[in-house]
Amino acid sequence: MDFNFLQQLVTPAQTKIVMLILDGLGGLPLELGGKTELETARTPNLDSLAAQSILGLSVPVGPGITVESGPGHLGIFGYDPIQYRIGRGVLEATGLDLDLGPNDIAARGNYCSVHASGVVTDRRAGRIPTEVSRKLSKLLTTQIEDVQFLVETVKEHRLAIVMRGPGLGSAVTSSDPQKNGLPPLPISALNPDSKKTARLVNRFVERARKILAAYTPKQAANMILVRGIDHYPDLPAFPQVFGLRAAAIAVNPTYRGIAKLVGMQTLPVDGGMVTDEFTTLEKNWNEFDFFYLHIKNTDLAGEDGDFARKVSVIEEVDGLIPRLMALEPDVIIVSGDHSTPAALKGHSWHPVPTLVYGKYVRADGIAEFGESACRRGSLGVLPAKNIMPIALANAQRLAKFGG
Repeated sequence: MDFNFLQQLVTPAQTKIVMLILDGLGGLPLELGGKTELETARTPNLDSLAAQSILGLSVPVGPGITVESGPGHLGIFGYDPIQYRIGRGVLEATGLDLDLGPNDIAARGNYCSVHASGVVTDRRAGRIPTEVSRKLSKLLTTQIEDVQFLVETVKEHRLAIVMRGPGLGSAVTSSDPQKNGLPPLPISALNPDSKKTARLVNRFVERARKILAAYTPKQAANMILVRGIDHYPDLPAFPQVFGLRAAAIAVNPTYRGIAKLVGMQTLPVDGGMVTDEFTTLEKNWNEFDFFYLHIKNTDLAGEDGDFARKVSVIEEVDGLIPRLMALEPDVIIVSGDHSTPAALKGHSWHPVPTLVYGKYVRADGIAEFGESACRRGSLGVLPAKNIMPIALANAQRLAKFGG
């Protein structure tokens, strides 16, 4: 979508849009002919909503492409994830309110477990407690040559690492092999301007290994993996592009970070439960036109390979849909940023179940929200970036073209 073209069509209206994102919503059956997590879950409220909606399967980037949360969210927010790119480190740092200067580099870090043979046995170090992770992060904060390394815990094993100093480029590889059973990878520069970054990150990782080995000889977290290294991006502002007073409701810093990067106002959530997020929505209903509400636990259950837990999270969200409907939004989008099947214990390339509800949709009349049902819907298989214009049209926020 050409943002300049779209902005010419955007028109004010007294309508409200809610985008409910269940992270990693899409799934797979555990056996041939079985049901996915979403199809297994008892979801009477989502099924009722689906009957009044148009359904389809959204593709975050392109066929066969597995995405991280950054590009997955950019797509569902209406941005082309190939044109507009954000490193995961920037998301983590921004979500923690760390000020990134134009010359700073941010990276995503994971505490991990590495066997004496050198292979990674657990990329998440057993999801170590956040309070333990924070103690370790203080030990890793340092300066190497003329570059500061600021390390902050995001949650559990997840870290934000900010590099601050002269002569840093962001075109470097990752040390994360993405699978257990493989050794961490050396960081390499992809262009001459990033050689200093690669050299110093490798030194930082080696220093971290020695510190963790001395401090926690029996601890799962004995190494770190580094990925998603990038500068602060220059993105068109979501409120200006789509003409919306936009708010984000998310517990996890990563998703508050991506919302901030596109110009949404992040709302404080009093508590860490899904019900607390819906309470925040209700409290702020009159202040905004657009609400992005993010649910993380579907993704966590999928990554852990816990099919039953992912089903339970979906059912919990379904039980809160009446609270959403009571607010009488004009348009509701329910989708995910990508698929995270428990069968694969990770993100996947599979298109994501998606519905768009509104007074003016030509409802498909399919009273079921799941992968098979969405495959029969009138939206078909569509790029995720096309969902926002459809939502704007149904919220009567797009003028006629060519008038």
